[in-house]
Amino acid sequence: MFENLQDRLGSILNGLTGRGSLSEADVSAALREVRRALLEADVALDVVRSFTDRVREKAVGAEILKSIKPGQMVVKIVHDELIEMLGGEGVGIDLHAPAPVVVMMVGLQGSGKTTTTAKIANRLSTREKKKVLMASLDTRRPAAQEQLRQLGAQASIDTLPVIAGQSPTDIAARAVQAARLGGHDVVILDTAGRTHIDEPLMVEMADIKRKSNPHEILLVADSLTGQDAVNLARNFDERVGITGLVLTRMDGDGRGGAALSMRAVTGKPIKLIGVGEKMSELEEFHPRRIADRILGMGDIVSLVERAAENIDAEKAAAMAAKMAKGKFDLDDLADQLRQMQKMGGMGGIMGMMPGMAGMKDKMAAAGLDDKLFGRQIAIIQSMTKAERANPDLLKHSRKKRIAAGSGTDAAAINKLLKMHRQMADMMKMMGGKGKGGLMKQMMGGLAGKMGLGGGMGGMPDLSNIDPRQLEALQKQAEAAGLGKPGGGMPGLGGLPGGLPGLGGAKLPGLGGGFPGLPGLPKKK
Repeated sequence: MFENLQDRLGSILNGLTGRGSLSEADVSAALREVRRALLEADVALDVVRSFTDRVREKAVGAEILKSIKPGQMVVKIVHDELIEMLGGEGVGIDLHAPAPVVVMMVGLQGSGKTTTTAKIANRLSTREKKKVLMASLDTRRPAAQEQLRQLGAQASIDTLPVIAGQSPTDIAARAVQAARLGGHDVVILDTAGRTHIDEPLMVEMADIKRKSNPHEILLVADSLTGQDAVNLARNFDERVGITGLVLTRMDGDGRGGAALSMRAVTGKPIKLIGVGEKMSELEEFHPRRIADRILGMGDIVSLVERAAENIDAEKAAAMAAKMAKGKFDLDDLADQLRQMQKMGGMGGIMGMMPGMAGMKDKMAAAGLDDKLFGRQIAIIQSMTKAERANPDLLKHSRKKRIAAGSGTDAAAINKLLKMHRQMADMMKMMGGKGKGGLMKQMMGGLAGKMGLGGGMGGMPDLSNIDPRQLEALQKQAEAAGLGKPGGGMPGLGGLPGGLPGLGGAKLPGLGGGFPGLPGLPKKK
């Protein structure tokens, strides 16, 4: 997501921040590159023009060019204008209406409406504890109604029973009535699409709208269609009147031009983005966080939210108790690897760490990609219970058996065991050192600098963080030096890059790399 733009803007703005002073010519040259980068990212020409004009207007003022760090001031202006272009504040689905709140999904065929309907229903039922009813109004596409029923069964969400021969408007009226009688909070109507916008489609949408009186009309658009998605949004808005946008397949679009253009062109907020195939892979669209990601400043708030959703509190507490005693076996290592997979793998986590986006390519080149996790878990699963609890049992014959069982070789097993030994040594250090161990001191430093108290090992209890406190995290992290290039991790003596072992001093057990993973190869 936004990968191409992130790389281009990152290199352009880094060139500015490295200079002691800037002239108008420097700013103009940089803005020409920014303009080219945005056009290559498939952002609408009008949007690019107004964006660069606004940035130029603010960036060539005397107070900027003569300020102490003019390059950083220009980066800030680009950042602020990017947030403005994306819509300022994030807007979620509005449920402030008498129950059942009707949400109508519209869009072209193949944009992912049915899957997105199920994802939204799943999100509302799990996060907001709403009782949701889904209804398929698509009587044309073969098995469309059956697809929604199966998705509903998969996520334990109610779906409207199918009655053959009913028209979409009759199904809409029946869905609202059934939701009212069934005590549902929300009813989501999954309407039919076409391969292109045509008159019968628009007439049908208008009839359904009149019959069901929806509170929200969400347009589902495929982000890979680029500028055509913007025209689509404009047409649907003129005929039906949409209240917001949901962009699908954002994980497959390295450019992100549709997302950057749609809000500016239509004036309608992007409410949600689909970032994967799984039911849970739907994110709220926060302009500030997206702008931070594009400019390589990381996205700590989303990372904390993702951790809160995916980390099992009971398992974490049990792990902490084991760590305190200095115990860490191969089952624990496998659990840690699975947790990282759930949080989006190496790429997902690195992309959200401030100043770390550029490390992804280096790590991939060193073979530290997400496939590595799968291989390491396979090795651990090929061991017996006794071997996982006591790795010292692993002699040559046992390693041969494990290699055959996991489809790897003895070298991969030795690497895994070395990594486990380093981590186990680290756990012992964390368990000792007095005052709750090394980890508590390190994390306590981080939590203290970010204004967060308490929690296990000095870190806050993620599940109980107030949403407003979460929103303030990013700003506090930047103030603590986490969001700046070369900013260090508080409590770690200001190590460059924000993580131990990625330059500067190293901590034992981290192998000069990402915590718990073998280090990057050194330059020869």
